Amino acid sequence: MEINREESEGKGKFFIEESGKQIALMTYKKAGADKIVIDHTEVDESLQGEGIGNDLVEASVKFARENNLKIVATCPFAKKVIDETPEFQKILAD
Repeated sequence: MEINREESEGKGKFFIEESGKQIALMTYKKAGADKIVIDHTEVDESLQGEGIGNDLVEASVKFARENNLKIVATCPFAKKVIDETPEFQKILAD
């Protein structure tokens, strides 16, 4: 499944669409020039438990690294995944 990203006016999202329907979503907002705040993650019930949410978190970490950004995770799911993944630790904002 392909993860897409859209951003407009300081807000953005990572998402997966299937047959024109959004089946997974992670939203974020910019916080200054060097941070993004992940505030929500949602996966369609039919796909829960398949690691799709983790894939969205991984995509956000990759995006942050490529753009020299730090992440503030206010979404409990994203925070848990980042906290439990040692290689993601350096991307968290202090």
